[in-house]
Amino acid sequence: MHLLEEDQGRCVKADIISTVEFNSTGELLATGDKGGRVVVFQREQESKNQPHRRGEYNVYSTFQSHEPEFDYLKSLEIEEKINKIRWLPQQNAAYFLLSTNDKTVKLWKISERDKRPEGYNLKDEDGRVRDPSTITALRVPVLRPMDLMVEATPRRVFSNAHTYHINSISVNSDYETYMSTDDLRINLWNLEITNRSFNIVDIKPANMEELTEVITAAEFHPNHCNTFVYSSSKGSLRLCDMRAAALCDNHSKFFEEPEDPNNRSFFSEIISSISDVKFSHSGRYLMTRDYLTVKVWDLNMESKPLETYQVHDYLRSKMCSLYENDCIFDKFECVWNGTDSVLMTGSYNNFFRMFDRNTKRDVTLEASRENSKPRAILKPRKVCMGGKRRKDEISVDSLDFSKKILHTAWHPSENIIAVAATNNLYIFQDKVN
Repeated sequence: MHLLEEDQGRCVKADIISTVEFNSTGELLATGDKGGRVVVFQREQESKNQPHRRGEYNVYSTFQSHEPEFDYLKSLEIEEKINKIRWLPQQNAAYFLLSTNDKTVKLWKISERDKRPEGYNLKDEDGRVRDPSTITALRVPVLRPMDLMVEATPRRVFSNAHTYHINSISVNSDYETYMSTDDLRINLWNLEITNRSFNIVDIKPANMEELTEVITAAEFHPNHCNTFVYSSSKGSLRLCDMRAAALCDNHSKFFEEPEDPNNRSFFSEIISSISDVKFSHSGRYLMTRDYLTVKVWDLNMESKPLETYQVHDYLRSKMCSLYENDCIFDKFECVWNGTDSVLMTGSYNNFFRMFDRNTKRDVTLEASRENSKPRAILKPRKVCMGGKRRKDEISVDSLDFSKKILHTAWHPSENIIAVAATNNLYIFQDKVN
């Protein structure tokens, strides 16, 4: 368990981490930030003399993925902030990832070079073109070893297809297509074709005054390339089948939990908005995160969720102040572990929560400097509502709402998690014997 960070002092806005994603093997971990940078960490290989170092992630490649732009037609600045990163499955020695800001998706290739050609005929060693009259013999170029270089090169740029901000991208299980989602539309792309995409969902009403909901996230099914799900700001999920029609405006399944009239309040609609949706690795379940809860849905039961977990129920009494400081609009993500048995999501005060679906036990952990000593054990934290406070508890009134964990990731097969706390990335792992 250790901490990776850039800025020791005050946090610069550009350094705030905005997405975290493991690749399909877990050997690489990518983060994107508000400054448009992508940092890729690579896992250390096990060495015989230092067996405990296995699992340490070190910086592998850093590159500027997006730059700030200006839309002259709409007089709008387009931020460089990376909204999402998705890895493509590895096919050869190089790695590929998709990254997106509000408007443009880019496909990046990350490759290693440890040899360089020498012995050019028409150029000298510095790359200057030689005078043809001085060339008297032909040479066979040779490859000489050089220091390892990791290069990131943009291979495709998918732009000009979204009127609204892109909130999610998802690679299909056919590995040929992916979708990009904004507030009102979902587009399907071929990874090889940048100049056209197919609009597969469009919920924009003819009259924008009639707009009642927006799309908040979308994801492809892990095994069925024709199936995807998207969530809405009204707290509903729509499962769509691309075999049914070219435009998937008619969903095949609709998941929504009817609201309990006793709990209705001014904030009900805001807090029921789904901020993230994820298929389980098995493809049987869906997990959604709204402001106060994580829910697990069975694809075969649309009427109500299979399981509901309270993330921070103690905030129900704080809704007015959370509304005033805009925290009520925070978009928390959620992730499954590799076996779909544990769920993880973030909270405030640099807390994050884990829920064990089998034992129904849950735990609150904290990502902080104090906990970031190598091989420190994380102590469970408890929040009390009021009245008497035990010495190891923290009062709900002293929570820091500026410290929030919105982005987390879980290694695909091991108990290693990555937690983004503002501008710091924490990596925790199971105790190693």
